[in-house]
Amino acid sequence: MNNLEKRSFYSFLGLYLVSSFLFILAIGFWYYTAQKNALQNENYYQLEHIADVKSGDIIMSHMKGVPLNDRAVPDNVTLALIDINGKVVNGKLWVPAKEINKPVYMQKNNYTILVSDAPREHLNIRYVVVQSNALFHQIQALQRSVLTVIFFSFLFVSLVAWILSKLFMKPIHQRVEQIEQFINDVTHELNTPITSLSMATEQALKQEKCTPNTLKNISISTKQLYDIYRSLTYLNFAQEQPEAHLIDISEVLQKSVAYYEALAQSKRIEFELETKTTMFRIPETQTQLLFGNLIGNAIKYSPANSTIRITLKEHQFSIKDEGIGIEPKEKEKIFERFQRATSYSGGFGVGLSIVKSICDAYGIDVSFDSIPQKGTEFRLHFKSK
Repeated sequence: MNNLEKRSFYSFLGLYLVSSFLFILAIGFWYYTAQKNALQNENYYQLEHIADVKSGDIIMSHMKGVPLNDRAVPDNVTLALIDINGKVVNGKLWVPAKEINKPVYMQKNNYTILVSDAPREHLNIRYVVVQSNALFHQIQALQRSVLTVIFFSFLFVSLVAWILSKLFMKPIHQRVEQIEQFINDVTHELNTPITSLSMATEQALKQEKCTPNTLKNISISTKQLYDIYRSLTYLNFAQEQPEAHLIDISEVLQKSVAYYEALAQSKRIEFELETKTTMFRIPETQTQLLFGNLIGNAIKYSPANSTIRITLKEHQFSIKDEGIGIEPKEKEKIFERFQRATSYSGGFGVGLSIVKSICDAYGIDVSFDSIPQKGTEFRLHFKSK
């Protein structure tokens, strides 16, 4: 990945992780708070029940005049009885006795303490104090559990985020690679005519005259540059379609063939052209670009001493070459932008995508047949309107 891709990747990953972490924290906090409240309520009702049972024993002992029943309590619970003078008469307090002066439920020194006045001063007992550290240990266990779940959840989310980021960046990476390859291909395509122009002009300057051959080379190179310019212009302004007019596309085809005649001759390629008047509503510039890309491709991928057969009649156009053809596995994507079926003879992968775009814009059916190493035939059907 280049620097831009890396920044995009880590930005997406960072946003995903931060938002997921905040969400997990929110869920964890909500769960912890709810469970903590549930534990506190459960602990309160448990201590209250123990206090009520003990108070009941005190009242029954006083009323019946029998010794106070020393009822067993859970291991994590400690009972203390405080008389009407504020003294501890049974059990042990975990807080100073002077702090016990009214019924209360409180937490102190990791203990939850419930002070109940349910004895109603029977046996001179004013308060039953129930103390337990069970809630403290339960909350500690809850905290460890929640933090563990948050930690492993975040690890899992991080793994998912990494995978999703890779999947998110994959099409972007592919497109960036295509654009980089496109730039390289365009640079390579520009190099050929520019070099040819440079050599031709240098030769003309040395000889102080322009020979027919030099003029021919300059003309071919200029046309190659103009073709590249037209394709790039279409890519930039493809959404701004010019106004369509009813034109004789056979005339445009003849001009296009004449335009590429010199380029074909430089490769010793011949044209066989058969045309009939064909009226169709389409901008002439788009027709030139349509025919130009198909003819240019046929020349580019045809060997020397071959023939390109072009026909236009009854709203049917075909161009057939004797070139390298298209491999079956490449046929499905040859109309995609930046896709090249082969690296043979250069190109930058936009010609056929432009052809398909123009055909779609003006209702032209496009099809082709191709046999590797034998040639390719493209067909256009200009529907009557």
